[in-house]
Amino acid sequence: MTNYQWNCRTLTNQQKEIKDELIAECKLNPIVAHLLVQRGVTNAEEAHTFFRPQLGPGLHDPFLMKDMDKAVARLNDAIGRKEHILIYGDYDVDGTASVALVYKFLRSFYSSIDYYIPDRYDDGYGISEKGIDYAYNEGTKLIIALDCGIKANNMVAYAKSKGIDFIICDHHKPDDILPEAVAVLDSKRPDDDYPYPHLSACGVGFKLMQAFARNNGMNELGLLYPLLDLCAISIATDIVPITGENRVLSYYGLRRLNDSPCPGIKAIIKQCGLIGKELTNSDIVFKIGPRINAAGRMMCGKEAVDLLTARDEKAADEVALRIAEYNNSRKDLDKRVTEEAFHMVDAMDISDKRTILVYNPSWHKGVIGIVASRLTEHYYRPAVVLTTACGFASGSARSVQGFDVYSAINSCRDLIENFGGHTYAAGLTLKESNIPELTRRLEQWVDNHITLAQQRQHLDIDMEVKFREVTPRLYRNLKPMAPFGPGNNKPLFVSRHIKDQGNSRLVGRNNEHIRMEMIDPETGFTHNGIAFNMADKFDIVKSGKPFDVVYTIEENTYNNNSIQLLVKDIKLNENNNIASVLAQLIRSKDDSVEIVQGLGEVNE
Repeated sequence: MTNYQWNCRTLTNQQKEIKDELIAECKLNPIVAHLLVQRGVTNAEEAHTFFRPQLGPGLHDPFLMKDMDKAVARLNDAIGRKEHILIYGDYDVDGTASVALVYKFLRSFYSSIDYYIPDRYDDGYGISEKGIDYAYNEGTKLIIALDCGIKANNMVAYAKSKGIDFIICDHHKPDDILPEAVAVLDSKRPDDDYPYPHLSACGVGFKLMQAFARNNGMNELGLLYPLLDLCAISIATDIVPITGENRVLSYYGLRRLNDSPCPGIKAIIKQCGLIGKELTNSDIVFKIGPRINAAGRMMCGKEAVDLLTARDEKAADEVALRIAEYNNSRKDLDKRVTEEAFHMVDAMDISDKRTILVYNPSWHKGVIGIVASRLTEHYYRPAVVLTTACGFASGSARSVQGFDVYSAINSCRDLIENFGGHTYAAGLTLKESNIPELTRRLEQWVDNHITLAQQRQHLDIDMEVKFREVTPRLYRNLKPMAPFGPGNNKPLFVSRHIKDQGNSRLVGRNNEHIRMEMIDPETGFTHNGIAFNMADKFDIVKSGKPFDVVYTIEENTYNNNSIQLLVKDIKLNENNNIASVLAQLIRSKDDSVEIVQGLGEVNE
């Protein structure tokens, strides 16, 4: 049973005044106005911008990014000299989408261009010697690296010795010393004053193409708009904040995804059974993204780029069919390795541990990141999962909310051959002999730096509402707040003093879910809901006592004019606990002693 801590957010007096002004000036639903203020909206103009992002005015000047002028000049020079250009990217969704975007844009007017995606096992992560040798043998003079390269100092130097220049487009944290590339585009550089630091790698590639188009007098937005479906996919799957420029790119990317996706993405949409459905970021994260990712996990990410750059539906369907088979294999492998990892952890004594590290040299590298995420979710600790690849122990780390696992790994960098990543996810490679010391050092560092709040799962609840306020009209008012994601999560509500209407029941193959029929006894308003994997809360629902429920509001796809609640947690109403203690005290033989003790327990 997951015991979430509920953090119910409230507005300050100043925020309440802003909310009232938004209601008056913009004629907003009070609940929507409340949510906007929580997301930093302070006036009517900002509210308008939030609901209607502008593709032109909403994007920053790409030349504000450090080294952008150098990157454009070198790209112009390469095209002018008719040099061979290689687009090089990581094998995950963000990397392959980045490569596809840059490649598709440049191939529309330049033919001496190719792309390269490293193999997880043969190349390892990032820029590889094998990849540079391939570029050299192809006569490449310029490599544009996407979603990798920010720490590839040695490989960039190796390429330079072979007469190959690099333009690096990355969004991972850089080291103190940058690679000696012609240009390093990464808004996380400490010396970069670019206004928005949270772009995905595909977003950085987009900015490079935007700058190139502007410098050459092209219709930048007209040429780049058809490629925004790739930006939307990268933003959603890489879990970057959907604020600022990312919100603009995601907003228009989703519009493109729904109206006219490229043949490759359309093939994936057909496979997912999503034709005719309005696609959201949730569809990207849980359905479209995993299929694109399956190529790099199970075979080679180059097939994902083949799919995303396919020129017609027939070619796209053929590649999509192969990738679907990879995805099915990935699911089976993912299930087996996850079970093995869980058995390994359950055999340990982790009761006083702050971290989890498991290693099995036979595990498939392609599912290691997924397994690390599962361990973190289940045991709620930073987790590292390692296997063997290219003669080293290699794997992924994932973190709990609020804790920087990248910094934890960085503290052990003397034990590590290579690493990179973000606050919540990182990859690392080390000698097998260093695993015991890494385990010890990580545990020590995390123990010294993690807070009590970070060790407990919590739900950040936007506001408390009554059942009577939850209507189809409210759902329609909330929809324009999309796209949802980090920085603009789908609104999370709590309703209190709710009861089972009588027909709530367990459903699912193993009765693991609850199909809920709920009523607010005070007003008589009812709602249906689904609580996935929450069978352990069924006794609370059927107890006959009032409970509190946390949920998001979803459309009922089987009834277009209704809504249902996607339940995130259920707890007995706090008043029940107090009433229970008081009832016991009344029955006590020595009220004077028991009342004091009982109320002390309630306060604890």
